[in-house]
Amino acid sequence: MHAASDPLVRPPLLRALARPRAIALACIALLAACGWIYLGLILAGENSQGLLRALCQPLAGASGSPAAAALTFAMWCAMVLAMMLPTAAPMVTTYADLAETAVAKGEPAASPLVLTAGYISVWLGAALALTALQVLLARAGVLDSYTGAANPFIAGALFLAAGLYQFSALKHACVSQCRHPFRFFFGHWTSDPRGVFRIGLQQGVFCLGCCWAMMLLMFAAGTMNVVWMAILGIVMATEKLGTSMRFSRAVGLAFIAIGLIISIETAITGWPRPG
Repeated sequence: MHAASDPLVRPPLLRALARPRAIALACIALLAACGWIYLGLILAGENSQGLLRALCQPLAGASGSPAAAALTFAMWCAMVLAMMLPTAAPMVTTYADLAETAVAKGEPAASPLVLTAGYISVWLGAALALTALQVLLARAGVLDSYTGAANPFIAGALFLAAGLYQFSALKHACVSQCRHPFRFFFGHWTSDPRGVFRIGLQQGVFCLGCCWAMMLLMFAAGTMNVVWMAILGIVMATEKLGTSMRFSRAVGLAFIAIGLIISIETAITGWPRPG
């Protein structure tokens, strides 16, 4: 009986559940998977009828009806979970390691889930803002009613703006905070769950400051373009794992080139308005 209660002989599952890092990674993977699954259901709903279509297909060109807005908000929530949570894994695991060390020393520490909740709250707020922006653009008639892509003039401007932002001081400051969360945690360490939630909010703001311009590119590529979702997710994750701004500047140059190509081509050939 005593042996069964010994931490060294606990079943593997119980030992994993006692480790903050394992819990944090499992929750990140689960939430990101839920986001991608829902996005898959949305794509499936485009070619189905009945309940699946009604529940899972947001209207890209929605006029702002409550039902369409709610589904569009759900779509953006799924997108931010699928795209942004994996990029936050290094930050969350850094905190989890610090919390685990504190617990091993007999000191109190809040769960990494509290930190993750603060981080997610920022991006859910961003999803709400993106939903409102999509409704406004749809009402203005500048979004394709099927793909949710903006007209080429706006698409080109979005790529140019995102490319230029890659070279800004604000971008550099936010990327630096995302790459080095240990220094921030060390300087703001607290065991109070409310304080840890605030730290999660701050980390979410840093991440939003790093990635907001790339998220807006979904209006240029099409709000349900899963290829661009995957590309941008990989770019954002790679950027946060880097040690210099070379990759960020290379991405900026690529965005500027794409923006110029779209803008010049549209100026020459004109904009074929969707029927």
